[in-house]
Amino acid sequence: MIRPLLAAAVALVATSSLPAQTASDPTSFAGSADVRARIVALEKTMKPGQGFAMAPLVQADGTSASLEYWKAPGKPAVHPDEAEYATVMAGSGTLVSGGTLVAPKLRFPGLVEGDRIEGGTTRKLAVGDVFLIPAGTPHWFGIDGKLVMLGTKIRTSGQRKPSQ
Repeated sequence: MIRPLLAAAVALVATSSLPAQTASDPTSFAGSADVRARIVALEKTMKPGQGFAMAPLVQADGTSASLEYWKAPGKPAVHPDEAEYATVMAGSGTLVSGGTLVAPKLRFPGLVEGDRIEGGTTRKLAVGDVFLIPAGTPHWFGIDGKLVMLGTKIRTSGQRKPSQ
């Protein structure tokens, strides 16, 4: 009898410290300590040689902000119907955006990859930098050791075709 009561008391104390979530406030929230902990946890999930990992951080109404952990560059890409808004949280790298995606191939719905970008703009990325890549815009990330970003894909109403 004591154990069930003790378990109930512990559960009550544990949940009373959590912010109340109600139907009138569907806000999804992650505090700075949680964000830092999730970055560390995401890195620990990566296997040797794995260049990219992603994990949702907050979600609401079908949109999520995700942590993206890059250790190696991927292929140049285009998201035909999603804009990408991101903030650099840790590390550094390079963003090449705009121009033309060379040899585009549909990897899966929502992602077109290519061999390289011709005529793009190159920018160095550092902690605190913020960028918005419009839907249909070619982009690529170069990595200086690691690049950790908080990224949100924003579905657009008008669908542009990828630059080719």
